[in-house]
Amino acid sequence: MARIVAADDDDGTQQFYSMELNSISSVSDSTLGQLLKNVSDVRKLAIGDETPVHESFNRDNDDDLMRTVPFVLSFDNLTYNVSIRQKLTFRDLIPRRKTEDPEIAQTVTPSTKTLLNNISGETRDGEIMAVLGASGSGKSTLIDALANRIAKGSLKGAVKLNGETLQSRTLKVISAYVMQDDLLFPMLTVEETLMFAAEFRLPRSLPKSKKKLRVQALIEQLGIKNAAKTIIGDEGHRGISGGERRRVSIGIDIIHDPILLFLDEPTSGLDSTSAYMVVKVLKRIAQSGSIVIMSIHQPSHRVLGLLNRLIFLSRGHTVFSGSPGSLPRFFAEFGSPIPENENRTEFALDLIRELEGSAGGTRGLVEFNKKWQEMKKESNRQPPLTPPPSPYPNLTLKEAIAASISRGKLVSGGESAAISTATAATTLTVPAFANSIWIEILTLSKRSMLNSRRQPELFGIRLASVVITGFILATVFWRIDNSPKGVQERLGFFAFAMSTMFYTCAEALPVFLQERYIFMRETAYNAYRRSSYVLSHAIVSFPSLIFLSVAFAATTFWAVGLDGGPMGFLFYCLIILASFWSGSSFVTFLSGIVPHVMLGYTIVVAILAYFLLFSGFFINRNRIPDYWIWFHYMSLVKYPYEAVLQNEFSDATKCFVRGVQIFDNTPLGVLPDGMKLRLLDSVSRSLGTTISSSTCLTTGADILTQQGVTQLSKWNCLLITVAFGFFFRALFYFCLLLGSKNKRR
Repeated sequence: MARIVAADDDDGTQQFYSMELNSISSVSDSTLGQLLKNVSDVRKLAIGDETPVHESFNRDNDDDLMRTVPFVLSFDNLTYNVSIRQKLTFRDLIPRRKTEDPEIAQTVTPSTKTLLNNISGETRDGEIMAVLGASGSGKSTLIDALANRIAKGSLKGAVKLNGETLQSRTLKVISAYVMQDDLLFPMLTVEETLMFAAEFRLPRSLPKSKKKLRVQALIEQLGIKNAAKTIIGDEGHRGISGGERRRVSIGIDIIHDPILLFLDEPTSGLDSTSAYMVVKVLKRIAQSGSIVIMSIHQPSHRVLGLLNRLIFLSRGHTVFSGSPGSLPRFFAEFGSPIPENENRTEFALDLIRELEGSAGGTRGLVEFNKKWQEMKKESNRQPPLTPPPSPYPNLTLKEAIAASISRGKLVSGGESAAISTATAATTLTVPAFANSIWIEILTLSKRSMLNSRRQPELFGIRLASVVITGFILATVFWRIDNSPKGVQERLGFFAFAMSTMFYTCAEALPVFLQERYIFMRETAYNAYRRSSYVLSHAIVSFPSLIFLSVAFAATTFWAVGLDGGPMGFLFYCLIILASFWSGSSFVTFLSGIVPHVMLGYTIVVAILAYFLLFSGFFINRNRIPDYWIWFHYMSLVKYPYEAVLQNEFSDATKCFVRGVQIFDNTPLGVLPDGMKLRLLDSVSRSLGTTISSSTCLTTGADILTQQGVTQLSKWNCLLITVAFGFFFRALFYFCLLLGSKNKRR
């Protein structure tokens, strides 16, 4: 019987793992992976984890158990400065002479602000490290720094795992980040939300039945079994409670059982009981072999009992770092002992706030913390946190991660960890994304359609608006004749109808704006590709555009009396569908740029008005000034407008102006028919031809020439309109690629 003892915690507790060892001197490298799995199983039994244990691949070596290498996360001298935008005042406009007077130089406002100032610390798997401080102390900034959510080059210092610097790609694979806000799809149930997270984060090779088992085990672990079939809910739909929402938010990010878990104030906005339940869940997650680091505002006494390490920050400086049990001794030696029966963290935070408001600030407490840390190291009160002795002390970080995967972490079942007996080395081959792009598109589309199907009123309102608009146009332009007035009415109908297609698409603006932060959270740690989201967004929106196009075309085509027959109606449907497609793509692209809905609507309405102005309806292309002609060719309304004109007036045998109709829309139009005939006879004699009342003077081709529609065929206009849709979808992708990094500058 051999007992392996983990490193001592700050509060004096020890974790023991007793294991039977037949012989450790003759263990071969080829059995390392299975030994690590067996140790994981022993650990799961010790902490009461109900997740399935691994099956042994070698029954003869079931007793050869070894403890895997633990993980230690350390961070040294993290410093982060941000630039401050100077407010322009009248005095700034007056030139000043340069001076070297230090007193005058000190009056100048600094251009940078330090959010983190040489922050150092360490923690290990099985522990919860909490970052505390008042608002603006740098809690969230420190969490972002550890989670690689600060742009490269802006953060100074080092973040290491087991002594090796963490690369961004590796960190994305082995970690998860839970935001402060609960960003969830409101119409999905708790079980569906977690199941979709499993589809994204768990590998395709894992059977769906095992994914469901993982979800059910996670629901049990989160303590939300009673709410599993309840929708998340929002302001308009009753759903789960705030504490349950927070636990679901945690669940979707730990579905793959990450090694590192970062949380930004997971107890914010919760009552004491709900906050305790959340942290209790985090404690179980840590005990399963994860490193949990979170920021917290003011923990209760019960919550404090679940934490292992604390870091108090004040304006970017560390004022305390250690275990909760060392707080009384620290403040007693500082000269401000904590009264009995008082919450330790509340006392510490109140004292820090009081010092921040004093003349000297917290400088004295910062200096005392540095000396106190040095004293503890010298007296061995708090030895540096190092991994306990291991049979394989020379494993690299990648090898340690692969060993952790082989015992069940990241829910990959050892498929991504391969142990080479020839080289006696473990290599990490975890892919950046768990699934292929097609699986991601399918899962994203399924989730979006399920969420939309449970809100049928949204599509119903849009369909009703299109049908009502079509009904109004049909009744206003009822059965237009083929007279000159009819030609003008047709032109007006087409201009209004085509512009309506684009204005109706403005409703697509809030779709991505509502999902933006969900998208940023999920893509920040490689749940799926950005390209998958763009393609799925387009696929899901397209079927509704078909219904809208057919509804509008059927409402207006025969009622207005448009020409072309069945083929004309088919093209009319196609060009309306293409208009909806390019319009929704354009609005979707804008939603990737603008941050707010109202600002987006303002920009959309303005730009669409310009598109209509330069479409060719209000002013002929030949009359547009040269310096604005570029906008004419960029107009989204131009090409559908010209396409429907050609669809209507392409019949060269159809006449729209005969005989005396030439005087219509002129002052001579009010004359009696007899007078019009005599005038027409005079014109005929002057021209040396015969123009009777039945002579065709203007055909459809003449109308197209008058309107300047001579450069492109209707099919080319259709293709250009469709191409615009793909172009704006591509721009939307680049907006997401460049503008959704989710990192601080």
